[in-house]
Amino acid sequence: MILCCGEALIDMIPERLADGRTGFVPHAGGAIFNTTIALGRLGVNAGMLTGLSTDLFGQQLLTELQASNVDTSTIVRSERNTTLAFVHLSDGQATYDFLDENSAGRMLLPENIPEISADVSAIYFGGISLACEPCADTYADLLLRKAPDCAIMLDPNIRPAFIQDEARYRARMATIIAECDIVKVSDDDLGWMTGDTGGGLRDQADQMLAQGVSLVIVTQGAKGATAFHVEGFEVSVPAAPVRAVDTVGAGDTFNAGLMAQLTNGGDLTKAGIRDLTPDKVRAALEFGAKVAAVTVSRAGANPPWAAELSDT
Repeated sequence: MILCCGEALIDMIPERLADGRTGFVPHAGGAIFNTTIALGRLGVNAGMLTGLSTDLFGQQLLTELQASNVDTSTIVRSERNTTLAFVHLSDGQATYDFLDENSAGRMLLPENIPEISADVSAIYFGGISLACEPCADTYADLLLRKAPDCAIMLDPNIRPAFIQDEARYRARMATIIAECDIVKVSDDDLGWMTGDTGGGLRDQADQMLAQGVSLVIVTQGAKGATAFHVEGFEVSVPAAPVRAVDTVGAGDTFNAGLMAQLTNGGDLTKAGIRDLTPDKVRAALEFGAKVAAVTVSRAGANPPWAAELSDT
């Protein structure tokens, strides 16, 4: 099983009302939630560990996880509110305003973490859940405990405006990255994390590989994605051609496609990631791009089911 650890929240998506005003419609979302949903729909054995509210939004999130065949046995319920992310779209690109104080997800503590099944062989972390305390420290502690036994993938999905203590965040991320097998970042994220915003991707990725990562994947939106492996090779693939509606959940779905392909090939293990060949990396990137293209082609974070991909 792949266990996805991090935020599940409600994206408040703007829609034009009949009278011309803009209203907001609640859609289940969150970076880690989106990836988990996509894995379940692709037929991968996936579970989610997060804090969910017992309010109506929390129930909406739980229902959608279960409808997408996700294992919810490690969900931690509480009466705290659900995090809300108000989405603003400009030319299809999304920015967010968050209401997250004292939320069910943010207030997850180490003592709340349930026992992790021995069936879990890979764990996925990232998103705002690694920026907001106390849950950020809770997930970091879990990652460090499970890294010796499980393949670890990270997508920090950095939102600088959301980071209250940059020095503390950078220190946490440096500790985490040293234990990761795969790190996927956007080109903007990579520049921010390395502090090398004017350098080339190769130099920036090498900095991360030197910290102990086996595979660094850099996405560049419509330009596609490039992977850099610890053995020195790099592989690039173009973005799948698509008529974009919006980019909400695109990167999250890409991550699911990548992990699904590696899982199906028996390569989503610590040793398997270290021993990847260029052909296997290319196949994983291409499948991630294919899955993400479907999400981009429709409104909101709505990942495809496996059956939909047979027609694309």
